[in-house]
Amino acid sequence: MTNPVKEIFSGDAPPAPAALAAKVRTLAPSMTRSMQRVAEAVADDPAGCAALTVTGLAELTGTSEATVVRTARLLGYPGYRDLRLALAGLAAHQQSGRAPAVTADIAVDDPIADVVAKLAYDEQQTLADTAAGLDTVQLGAAVAAASTARRIDIYGVGASCLVGMDLAQKLLRIGLIAHAHADPHLAVTNAVQLRSGDVAIAITHSGSTGDVIEPLRVAFDRGATTIAITGRPDGPVSQYADHVLTTSTARESELRPAAMSSRTSQLLVVDCLFIGIAQRTYETAAPALAASYEALAHRHSPRTR
Repeated sequence: MTNPVKEIFSGDAPPAPAALAAKVRTLAPSMTRSMQRVAEAVADDPAGCAALTVTGLAELTGTSEATVVRTARLLGYPGYRDLRLALAGLAAHQQSGRAPAVTADIAVDDPIADVVAKLAYDEQQTLADTAAGLDTVQLGAAVAAASTARRIDIYGVGASCLVGMDLAQKLLRIGLIAHAHADPHLAVTNAVQLRSGDVAIAITHSGSTGDVIEPLRVAFDRGATTIAITGRPDGPVSQYADHVLTTSTARESELRPAAMSSRTSQLLVVDCLFIGIAQRTYETAAPALAASYEALAHRHSPRTR
C-alpha cells in the first residue's frame, strides 16, 4: 500500500507559502525530534530562516544539513532552496496582513469577551489550516466514490461521532443511503455487509481510535471504497483507507480539549465532501432536498388552532 503521507504532502508543485504553517502543524507529531526542531523554527520565524543557508539552519536548530533537507522534502519542497523561497513568501504575507495579537490559550480568569475573541481567532486558524492542507485530488476521488455508492457507512466515536451524524443526515436529505454508527459492535456488523460499490468513512482525529479502525478494516477487506478523515495521515487508520482527507492538528489546552478544534476542522471537510456529492448528483439531489424541505415545512410554521 502506498504511503499516505507521501501521497498527501508531495507532488509535482511545491505547496503555496500560505500552506507551510498548516503543513508544519499537521506533520510535526509524526516527525523525528530533530526534524520537529527544523519545522518549528521555519514556522516560528519564516523571515529569519529564509535568510539562512542550509548550514545556518542546521546550526540554528542543532541538527544536520541532511535533516534540514529531509524536513523540506517531507513538507513538500524538492529541496532547501524551494523551502527558502516559500519562507520568504510566507514572511511577506505575514507582514502585509499580520494576525491579531491574541492567542488560543484561555486562562481560567479570562473575561468572557477575551474568551470569545480567542476562540474565534483559533477557529479561524483551524479552518484556514485545514483548507490549506486538504488535498483536493483525494477529496475529488472521495466525492466520486460516494456519489455513486449503493450505501455509505460512517464511523466515529465521541465528537467525531457527532460529525458523522451531521454528514449522514445531510446525505439522507439528498436521497442517498447513509448511516452513522456510534456503537462499535453495530459498526463492525454493518461493515461486514459492505461490498464493492459501497463506501465506508472513518472519522478519527488521532488516526488511532480502535473502535473506528476496526469497522474500516472490515469494510476495506470486503471491497468497499474506504475514506479516512483524520488529523494524523500517518496514523494506523490510513492503512485501510483508499483516500485520506487531512484535518488540522491543533494544540490542546486545559480549557480547550482537542475535540473542539478537531470537530471544527472535521465539519469543514464533511461539508466539502457533501457539497461535492450534491454537485455531482444534482439532478436527483435537488428534488430530494426540496421534498425534505416541504415535508418539514409545517414544523417551522406557527400552528393554527
